[in-house]
Amino acid sequence: MRRVTLKGQGDFGEWRDAARTLLLAGCPPEAVDWHVSSGPIDLFGGDQGADDAPTLPTASPASPVTVPKAFLPLAEAAVCHSDPSRFALLYRILFRLQADRNLLAIRSDADVVRLIALEKSVRRDSHKMKAFVRFKEVEAGGAVNGRRRFIAWFEPDHFIVARTAPFFQRRFTDMDWIIATPKGSAAWDGAQLVLSAEPAENPKLSDEADDLWRTYFRNIFNPARLKVKAMQAEMPKKYWKNLPEADLIPGLVAGAEASVAEMAKRAPTEPPAFHAKVRAAAMPADEPQAAPGTLEAARQEARHCERCPLYCKATQTVFGEGPETSGLMIVGEQPGDQEDLAGRPFVGPAGKMFDTIAAEAGLDRSQAYVTNAVKHFKYEPRGKRRIHQKPNMGEIRACRWWLKLELDFVKPELVVAMGATALTSIMNHAEKLGDYRSRSVTLEDGRTLYTTVHPSYLLRIPDEGRKREEIDRFREDLGAVAALHRQRATAG
Repeated sequence: MRRVTLKGQGDFGEWRDAARTLLLAGCPPEAVDWHVSSGPIDLFGGDQGADDAPTLPTASPASPVTVPKAFLPLAEAAVCHSDPSRFALLYRILFRLQADRNLLAIRSDADVVRLIALEKSVRRDSHKMKAFVRFKEVEAGGAVNGRRRFIAWFEPDHFIVARTAPFFQRRFTDMDWIIATPKGSAAWDGAQLVLSAEPAENPKLSDEADDLWRTYFRNIFNPARLKVKAMQAEMPKKYWKNLPEADLIPGLVAGAEASVAEMAKRAPTEPPAFHAKVRAAAMPADEPQAAPGTLEAARQEARHCERCPLYCKATQTVFGEGPETSGLMIVGEQPGDQEDLAGRPFVGPAGKMFDTIAAEAGLDRSQAYVTNAVKHFKYEPRGKRRIHQKPNMGEIRACRWWLKLELDFVKPELVVAMGATALTSIMNHAEKLGDYRSRSVTLEDGRTLYTTVHPSYLLRIPDEGRKREEIDRFREDLGAVAALHRQRATAG
């Protein structure tokens, strides 16, 4: 049995040198006894006084010991764990990797499972250190050479100070600081990061920033969204004693229910009076200087529309299409991804669903003028995809100019609003879709408005049963529209 004693404070280089030497000597894992010591060390001979100190060959930098690339980051993290058995585990895996290069891919292997667990625990401890270190200023106002000085105390579970200190060096490079812990310390003076493995003592300092932390926590604490277990999972109690804001937590949790009730009683406040004036000034004028004389002229002019910022990102204006004297106008929300590229309304998935259900309901799309309340595609880039975004009231009002022109030129007797955006644009103010759904109303200009949902809403319903119910109801709505359209055509 060969006995190896290491400092055991998360020094990967120390373990690596010993492991390489043992591997070159052909020592199997079961023939090595790993020890952790804080006293004087004879690295390859064990603690001073050890009776079975072996003589091992010196490892050469050119020694042909190789490992899979994935092993190094796992080992560098796991060696920081406080479990004394980690050195034996790492050497056992290293030894096995020489015969099986795919060992780390076997996630059911007991050694691999343990290695990943150690790495995860160290990574979580490092994350908590980044989140819960609270610097206290030493001699506030007494900056030396223009640099203020701070001390922080943290109690990690593992030997992570050297691993995590570079994060604080990058983040707080403009001040001098010391992070003291029972498992070593780190100090930064603007030029050099000094690490120590010696245990430190809690300086038990406080400063004015403690009140700022309490104020910040009190303001971000939302009693309506309180989940105590989730909060304690992210902010474990063992860290509370060193967090100035933690003394607020019991009181805030105890008073959460009363705070929620008080929030419910408070009436919504109106924005300052000037807010409405600023919004009104930012909105485009309802009417341009000169309106186009024909629907085709309006279509051509809309190609260059810059009435709201949506034109900046959209590919093109998607104007309405269909018979210019149709008695029926279908109004949707805005172009989708495929409509934006094609330059035509209702050619994407929602448009195809509309065509299918309309045909089933006896409504012929070719006899209707089809358009949208907003003519430019509003979206948010997400990777290679363009995710649809709902237009706001300002964008609806800006584009209402074009919808009003279409209504004036086409002169439909029956207008179908599909979705809340279309209803808002036609009514020129926000209305609740549920109040108008599946019924017809007479507008001030004498037209009949019928309201239903937008087919894209049907595509987004996750529950298949409810989806079928909504599709059936949408089909009934379009059937009612077809009947109204036929009545007006017969009467005309």
